[in-house]
Amino acid sequence: MRSIAIINQKGGVGKTTTAVNLSAGLAAAGHKVCVMDLDPQAHASLHLGVALGEEEPSMYTVLTEDGTSLASIRRQVDENLWVAPASLDLAAAEMELAGEVGREVILRDRLAEDPESFDYLILDCPPSLGVLTLNALTAVNEVFLPLQPHFLALHGLSKLLRTIEVVGHRLNRGLKLTGVVLCMYDSGTRLAAEVTADVEDFFNRQTSRPGPWEGAKCFETRIRRNIRLAEAPSFGRSIFQYAPDSHGAEDYLQLAMEVQGLPATFRESLAAVS
Repeated sequence: MRSIAIINQKGGVGKTTTAVNLSAGLAAAGHKVCVMDLDPQAHASLHLGVALGEEEPSMYTVLTEDGTSLASIRRQVDENLWVAPASLDLAAAEMELAGEVGREVILRDRLAEDPESFDYLILDCPPSLGVLTLNALTAVNEVFLPLQPHFLALHGLSKLLRTIEVVGHRLNRGLKLTGVVLCMYDSGTRLAAEVTADVEDFFNRQTSRPGPWEGAKCFETRIRRNIRLAEAPSFGRSIFQYAPDSHGAEDYLQLAMEVQGLPATFRESLAAVS
């Protein structure tokens, strides 16, 4: 199983959009995929049409109550696609777990107890570097970093990379930053091209250092700015269900193919007929 955390401490960079639609693209390709929502805003859950009532179990109860398993909260939302939903209660988990011994590895332990097997586990993390994000980084093998190509794209990036490095050294030796996903991309602007070049240069220089980001790259696929991607969550649907002929669907299909390691020529031919 490939386990991937989608993280960025900045909000509004396409993190949840990428987590949901990349998962949907992988599921459409025949893989068994689970989205795990670790954001108290529960946007990934809502995006997939799951809105929990006040007393319903969620990722909050999985993390804070010993008797709640992942299997008991997981819901199937489409063919090959499941979600472990979040609720607003998850915001309290940061405080409640603050004094808990081994609080950073609770999620890893819950996953070890889960009998269900998936091809891909994709975690949508909150826009912070708190206990919830640390649990995600401890539980997964890979990190995908969505970035919006504007002049603040690299702001705070060194702190994020340092967090990944510390977690990789102390808690999860197998952790690595696989790549950067450029979201809300305006291909016709000089700014997007310049920032993209800066981001690629930054990571090219970082990869010379041994550590979790050694070998990290910018994915070739660019997620273009697309109004359909912004509209889809309000209908509780992935982009493939809501607007399968849109640029957003084409881009996330390409990204899903790239994540699977399929050659560019295959991805382009598939996108052309989709």
